[in-house]
Amino acid sequence: MKILLTIHHDLDPNAGAPGATLQLGQAYQKLGHQVEYYSFDNLPHKLPGLVESMMFPGFVASHISALVNKQAVGVVDASSGDAWIWAKMRQISRENSPLLVTRSHGLEHSTHLENLEEARRGNLHLSWKYPLYHGGFRLWEVATSMRYADLVVLLNHYDAEYVVEKLGVNPERRRVVANGIPEEFLNLPFEPMPEAEDSAIYIAQVGNYIARKGIEYGAVALNAILARYPQVKVSFLGTGCSEVEVHADFEPAVRDRIRVIPRYSHETLPSLLRGHHIKLFPTLSDGFGLVLIETMACGLAPVTTTTPGPMEIVSDGRNGILVPSRDSQAIQQALERLVTDRPYLEQLRRNAYATAQHFSWERIARDNLAFYEEALCQKRGSR
Repeated sequence: MKILLTIHHDLDPNAGAPGATLQLGQAYQKLGHQVEYYSFDNLPHKLPGLVESMMFPGFVASHISALVNKQAVGVVDASSGDAWIWAKMRQISRENSPLLVTRSHGLEHSTHLENLEEARRGNLHLSWKYPLYHGGFRLWEVATSMRYADLVVLLNHYDAEYVVEKLGVNPERRRVVANGIPEEFLNLPFEPMPEAEDSAIYIAQVGNYIARKGIEYGAVALNAILARYPQVKVSFLGTGCSEVEVHADFEPAVRDRIRVIPRYSHETLPSLLRGHHIKLFPTLSDGFGLVLIETMACGLAPVTTTTPGPMEIVSDGRNGILVPSRDSQAIQQALERLVTDRPYLEQLRRNAYATAQHFSWERIARDNLAFYEEALCQKRGSR
């Protein structure tokens, strides 16, 4: 197949959705397919962030048209909202048009609802421009790109139901496919817990230090745990902000047991997590939780929320602990259970590690390709 993957970001291997796009494309290539990427990196010149986002679908439509004229593409796999202009253009003539896939890296409508709730609670400031694009026109772009697609790929079953019930997507065209993890994250050596009861326990929180990741609620729980258990230490990795900003949410007495690494190269994550035991992921909205499954592959037991993405991965009490979102007390109790019950923590760590081994990008790529083939057959049949 000749596959075009589009993503409305710079194609950064260290970022979530762009990194997943690159990994998926590389898996396709290993299976013998031709892959091309189109991202903000391909735009003719650098534009302001919001302008870049608004103009990107037009550039995508132009690029797809050029590829179609050269018969150089069979599948367009576009991130949600990227191909809505092309989708409307091809309604005039679908003859010999490529299969159009809209791929959600986390449904924007879910994020929007959580943003409004955090703003209501005073934890997030939304500018006057937010309702105009991200909370308005952008949501329309996403919905339009999904309604006009031949195939809609989503990361979790909640989003799959939402797009049918709220956005009018044909249920026969939606599919749920997980994200994968790099080959070098699979089958890592598993490090057992230290035998000494007073040995240190390390908690990791990986990802941007922003409201949508539940930092407000995680910090309250961590403050209490650090104050009560001197053997506990915490690492914040990939915060995207300074140590000072993170420390501001913690009591001065516990800050010496908090490590902050604002940025890291993706391939170094296993080494950064070496010696850690618990992954805290208090997210409010997440399509899948890529860092969640990656940290599980590194032998960490997750404490995460009952949001759609994590619930696709974590089974409460078997390979992690699920808590309600925005519930600092529940987070604290879950962490305390693991800190004080090392055999239970070790059991969850081993089960989490075993779960992660099933998420290879090769398997995920094969699942996606099977759905492409199925949709192509239906497309040919409809003609």
